[in-house]
Amino acid sequence: MALRRFDMEAGGDSFAFKPETEPTIAFWLGKYPEGKQRSAVIPLLWLAQKDNNGWLSEPAMRAVADRLEMPYIRVYEVATFYTMFRLQPVGKHHVQLCGTTPCMLRGANDLKKVCEKKIGKKMAVTDDQRLSWEEVECLGACVNAPMVQINDYYYEDLTPESLGEILDKLKNGVDVAPGTFVDRQKSAPEGGATTLKDAGLYDGSRNGVSTLPNLPEAAPASDPKPEAKAEPDKAPPTNTDREEPKVDEAEIEGDKPEALQGDKPADDLKRISGIGPKNEDQLNALGIYTFEQIAAWTPDNVKWVEGYLSFRGRIGREDWVGQAKKLASGAETEFSKRVDAGEVESSREEGDE
Repeated sequence: MALRRFDMEAGGDSFAFKPETEPTIAFWLGKYPEGKQRSAVIPLLWLAQKDNNGWLSEPAMRAVADRLEMPYIRVYEVATFYTMFRLQPVGKHHVQLCGTTPCMLRGANDLKKVCEKKIGKKMAVTDDQRLSWEEVECLGACVNAPMVQINDYYYEDLTPESLGEILDKLKNGVDVAPGTFVDRQKSAPEGGATTLKDAGLYDGSRNGVSTLPNLPEAAPASDPKPEAKAEPDKAPPTNTDREEPKVDEAEIEGDKPEALQGDKPADDLKRISGIGPKNEDQLNALGIYTFEQIAAWTPDNVKWVEGYLSFRGRIGREDWVGQAKKLASGAETEFSKRVDAGEVESSREEGDE
């Protein structure tokens, strides 16, 4: 692999983890037995990179080594080996452009030209410190090629025009919702499903097989017992017959958010990226009806709701609270604009065209 050296000058002389990162550090250290905390070197380097504006300075690597009581050289070896760690400064929005074969065949080379035009050479940082980019190997979203990862999120099914628009908005301080940029839901066919549309294929109604074909006939018993009367066949339960699993709220970590007080009108929570009709129903069942409620969630509230919905880490990744704050203030997000325009299939009510 290519030689990787870290920037000795740009990182300054010191580094400190942010106070809000300390609970996450404690979580990772707690995963390993006493004396084996060095096993947490990769997650701690990742946290240090996040707290150091997206890259690892030499003081940041030393801070990780001191926490884990490791020789500095051992931490340097890990950081320089794994390309997930960046060893020189990057912009606020760092673009990782996949150039592997599927993305290349779908137009990644054209996306590179856009990055070169709007940002500069690979690993260059714009003068306003907002943008930087690099080419990486496969990011695992081949079906949505070509695509890029910007910080922690994927932007998929791109064209030079759509990527250029994304970069312009980020440069001007406008948030852009991640996901696909064509008319399809996640990795489903563009324009909607064309096959496997028969509900009987997945609702359980075709699972009523009682015998297997071509089985050998059993030899008759010498003293056959009286045959028991067979009960009439029962239709197998369908998905609509099955109850959702019960959640014991007392066992969920964190603090349950307060239900809506008073007679306030309900907001369309589906305007938040990550909340579909089912999630909205579950939130309503908890008494969550408004953007203002979600905007006021504490980290412990988020932890509780993620446990209740079995969404560990998802609410934070999708930034429900940040989106809700904007929507509660009357502003819009890129995702809410697409919902309002009827462009998001998962946010349409049943019967909408």
